[in-house]
This record gives sequence, structure tokens and C-alpha cells, in this order.
Amino acid sequence: MRASRKTRQPSLGPQGCSTFRRQEQLHRLARRSCCRQRIIATGANAQIPPGAEVIDLGDATLLPGFIDAHTHLTIQYTTDYKQAALDNLQKTVPEQTLDALANVKVTLMSGFTTVRDVGSHDFIDVGLRNAIRNGKVPGPRMLVSVHAIGASGGHCDDTGYRSGVFGKENGPENGVANGPEQVRYAVRLAHKYGADIIKTCASGGVLSLADDVDTPQLTQAEMDALIDEAHALRRKVAAHAHGAEAAKRAVRAGVDSIEHGSFLDDEALDMMKKNGTYYVPTLMALQGLSEQMAQGMYIPPAVRIKAELAMASLHKTFQKALAKGVKIGLGTDAAVYPHGRNSEEFHQMVDLGMKPVDALKAGTSADADLLGLADKIGTLEPGKLADIVAVHGNPIENIRQTEHVFFVMKEGVVYKAEQSAPR
Repeated sequence: MRASRKTRQPSLGPQGCSTFRRQEQLHRLARRSCCRQRIIATGANAQIPPGAEVIDLGDATLLPGFIDAHTHLTIQYTTDYKQAALDNLQKTVPEQTLDALANVKVTLMSGFTTVRDVGSHDFIDVGLRNAIRNGKVPGPRMLVSVHAIGASGGHCDDTGYRSGVFGKENGPENGVANGPEQVRYAVRLAHKYGADIIKTCASGGVLSLADDVDTPQLTQAEMDALIDEAHALRRKVAAHAHGAEAAKRAVRAGVDSIEHGSFLDDEALDMMKKNGTYYVPTLMALQGLSEQMAQGMYIPPAVRIKAELAMASLHKTFQKALAKGVKIGLGTDAAVYPHGRNSEEFHQMVDLGMKPVDALKAGTSADADLLGLADKIGTLEPGKLADIVAVHGNPIENIRQTEHVFFVMKEGVVYKAEQSAPR
């Protein structure tokens, strides 16, 4: 593949996209016929192999395929809270799976070639991952969790229903565990049935009905057992943790990332900085909730109160994390807002003071490191998988160009090729 002389590409190096070259240069990205399509060469002196397809993208900026480290692609966005609850009870698993096909496609078309999916049910995420991996349906590369793991009555449990309505209480097979041994068993079951990563609910949540948003929900012993078992199985752990104490327990246990983190205090952030723990703030989640409130969508009063508290705190927490130099990854909580708007997270971070180039790293090379895939994706370098997106203009000058991806390649296969930028 060849982009024209005016095509911009991030300056490559161990940190991924760091600067954009202003001078005109020729970039040739060739692909070869193999099951794992990789970048062969980049730069003005790259040689095009005989018979390679040449694609001229005009005056464009090439970027590594975007990565979203916090999605729920099997969950549908809705503006009708009560209907969504009813749909979850009435729709069959096959119908919910078919609904999710639209989500994975629109996510890929927006430039996200890899996602970490952190909470599903009935193995829908496993089925989607496998179908995408086997080329049966178009979608981003998925790392899945099977389901999140948490305590009875917590954010990972089914709350808000009368006792006995589901016949029995959830157990480790559903990701609900109490005590270190049950927690280990829950991790082992998730691993047994296909989890690439482990997701845990360390604190209460905004959308759950039986907890305060910032309360810790796993003891230190439970968190230690969960992360020890996951790491022994070579699975990274993402911890949903709005509250500071919940996050501290997870960081002490060696968690790989803290999700949301609305009420992280200085001590928690300093611990994350020291331990190299990633922070995935999911700013688009609160954007989605604020839009729902503005539209007058019914939201249970308890949920509304928690959402307002989180919205009042999250932006300040993000700015403190940025100032302290905590590692930040891009994750959006897709499903709390409409799928396909994932790239708006870039401008959300920039609006709060992050440099555009660092926001781009968060959604490419940093997320690749967080997911344990830095040797495969996240930068445009020879040997990496050919995950490439193109946008008009220069996102360093206008980060919102990332919201207008017109070309998407994943593993050397072109999934989107709209009209290129004007010359």
C-alpha cells in the first residue's frame, strides 16, 4: 500500500506516535499474502514488493489502528431505561448476539481495530471474538472477560430485583464470589471458558442499584487472591473502581488498570504512579449519561445521584492523574453512549489538558502495552500487524480529526475506504 507524498505518518520509535513530520515524504506500507498480515516496511526508501496492491490515500495522516481498553460491545445503548431492562429479560441470547453484530461493525468502521471488552454474559463476547478472529464477521480484535467478577450485591451482581426472581443467587459461575477461595474459583472458571483478561468490580458503580458508587466491595484478601490467580494464569486484570479505597486495595494486589476512578485521592494516584498501574478514565461514559439526563431520559433517582457525584469529580481526578504522570490508557465504556463514538474520548482527554500527541498514544501504543500486545500493535513499524487508519488533516493540530476516519485496515485487509482527502 502506498500513501501519497503528502501523507503524514507518526514519527516511529519505542513510544509509538510521538511527533508528526512536516516535510513531504513517501510512505509505502506493503502487505503480503499470509494469514497474519504485517507491515513489511515504512518510510521514503521502502521497497514495494512485486505484485503488491498500491493504495493512494492522498493528503492524509496515517495512524495505528485505534484501541479501546473498556468496551461492552454485547450491550445495547438505549435511551429507555425500563425497556432495556425488559429486553434483557425477554430477548433470547441468539437475538442479543445478532444485535451485537452491529456494534462490532460500527466500532471497527470508526477506526478501532482492537478492543478490550470488560463485561458480558452468556458467552456472547466469546462468540463474537471467535467469529471475528475466524473472519466470519467484521469487527475489531477482541480481548474478552466472559463476565466481570465481584461480590454478592455488588456492581457485578444483578441488583434491583426481588429475591428469588431468577430462581437462585448468582455464584462463581456467573462471576459472583465471596471469600478468597470462591474468587479464585471464579477466575479459573472465566479462564476455562475463554477469558483473555479478568475484569473485577472493586467498588460500587453508577448504574447498579444496591450500592454506593465509591464503596469497596472486595476485601484485601479477596483482591489479592483474584489478581494472584489471574496473573498465575497469565491474564491481566482490570478493576472497576470509582472509590479511592477500592482502588488502593486493587493496586496493592498488583492490578494492571483502574477503570473509571472517579474519586481517586492523591494517595491512590501516587500508588498507581509508583506501581506503573494504568488509569482508564472512561470520560465518554459520563458524556453519555449527561446527554441522557439532558434529553430527559428516565434514570432511577439513586442512579442519577451517583452519576451527578461522579460527573462532579471525574474531570478533576483525570487532571490530577495527568499532572502526577500516571499512565493513562484510552477506554470509553462503550454502550453507556452510542457505539461508534469511541474516538470522541480523544478530544475529551485533550479538553482536560492532555497533549494531543499523548492522547493519540493513549489510544494506540499505551493501550497496546496495557493489553500486553505492544509487540503486535500500537505503532506503525515493520513486523507489527497492519492495523492502519487514515484521517484528513493533522490530529496534532485538531484532535477531532480522529472522529473522521476514512480508511480502516486491519491485519492487511481493507474494511473502509471512503473518498480520500482533497489534494
